[in-house]
Amino acid sequence: MPSLERDLVRLLGDRRVLTSPDALLAWECDGFTVHKSRPRAVVLPESTAEVQAVVRLLYAAKVPFVPRGAGTCLSGGPTARGDAIVVDLCRMKKVLQIATADMFAVVQPGVVNADLTAAVKHLGLHYAPDPSSQTVCTIGGNFAENSGGPHCFKYGMTQDHVLGARVVLPDGSLAVLGSPAGSRLPGAPDLTALFCGSEGTFGIATEITVRLCRDQQTVRTMLGSFASMTAACRTVSDIVAAGLVPAALEILDQATIRAVEASVYRAGYPADAAAVLLVELDGPAVALAEEAAEVHAAFAHNGALRVEEATDPANRKRLWKGRKGAFGAMGRLNTDLYVLDGVVPRTQLEAALQGIAAIGAKHGVLLTNVFHAGDGNLHPNISYDGRDAAQTARTIAAGHEILQLCVDLGGSISGEHGIGTEKLDHFRMMYDDTDLAVMAKVRAVWNPDDLCNPGKALPSRSACAESAKWPAMTARILRDEGHA
Repeated sequence: MPSLERDLVRLLGDRRVLTSPDALLAWECDGFTVHKSRPRAVVLPESTAEVQAVVRLLYAAKVPFVPRGAGTCLSGGPTARGDAIVVDLCRMKKVLQIATADMFAVVQPGVVNADLTAAVKHLGLHYAPDPSSQTVCTIGGNFAENSGGPHCFKYGMTQDHVLGARVVLPDGSLAVLGSPAGSRLPGAPDLTALFCGSEGTFGIATEITVRLCRDQQTVRTMLGSFASMTAACRTVSDIVAAGLVPAALEILDQATIRAVEASVYRAGYPADAAAVLLVELDGPAVALAEEAAEVHAAFAHNGALRVEEATDPANRKRLWKGRKGAFGAMGRLNTDLYVLDGVVPRTQLEAALQGIAAIGAKHGVLLTNVFHAGDGNLHPNISYDGRDAAQTARTIAAGHEILQLCVDLGGSISGEHGIGTEKLDHFRMMYDDTDLAVMAKVRAVWNPDDLCNPGKALPSRSACAESAKWPAMTARILRDEGHA
């Protein structure tokens, strides 16, 4: 065993330092299964002090390291190269403090998103950000990626709910960002917001202070089914144009509906609908009666085939079951799933979806769509067999064109999944050399030796060389198939 690994074992014990190839297999990728690489080792600290001690050892040895939560990231963010060591934070899962009166909680990064809400439910409180993977994803991972979720239309992204954090910097020193009183002092830079979404390249958050929200008096969830995707999208525009701010506006297309209804996530969605729109309203009961009437009017105006409404928790949970389980249901369609994350202006949803369908047909890939319609955050899903090089190549090529389409329509290459390694070769669709230079300088302030999650989020020579293998391989395979 190399000397560094022996030092780590002396620090954490042999059960919390994993080095065998079989053990490391579970860490070879995240939810973006195109890029796979087994790390040199995995360590499992349980406290801030242990994280500091681990990082100091790695810093002294100039060995790169990658912080990781549940591995539900969809852009390759926590996937480590073979020379890097994964610092897995899954054992740091304590809720350290709940301040009921001040409505905040302090948690370790391994706390599962949904578990935090469960811990404060009896107090009439909840944690608002709710990624679709919330039953398994962690607060630390959400903080690293600035995750969103179905309710971000009204309540905002993770950044809007983090007040502060204790962060182990890449040299092992400790920094305190923000506080329960707010993410920054008056006139000071908002370092908490800067750290949020840095994709694990600035350091490792070991304690996170998050804002809690009071449960609303009333919640009403409505499901409208439509004969066309166009009608569903126009209903969203009508609802927002009416001045309403629903807690959620989610759309699933017909292929997604059928996959959901054939799975354990069956929710009773009409299988003959071209699209369903899930609308959730919350607030005082007296206000919701009027808002619900306006939503029903928008449904009727756009020719909804059927409208179902749920006000009790059991039926609301059923309506949400299909949406929350949509990505899991895709496992019925093929062995692998590429979940894209493009964003377009809400008024461009129809054009984007038409273009996405055309791109899917061009490359002969199986596409499904489920997305946050309120803020134009699209999740086109491509189901493919990752063991088939030709299928993988067509999938990557289609994904590249879809993200270019989103940018061309005035949108972005990512709404919440981040850049990771997936989008390194998409980066220049939006940013030029000047943009990259500024971002690189900011990261160098936190991570001057590029030891913390190297090769992620920003293109570099080594990262570009690695990611360039995929476009080159894709082009070659497509030429062989006669597609180029």
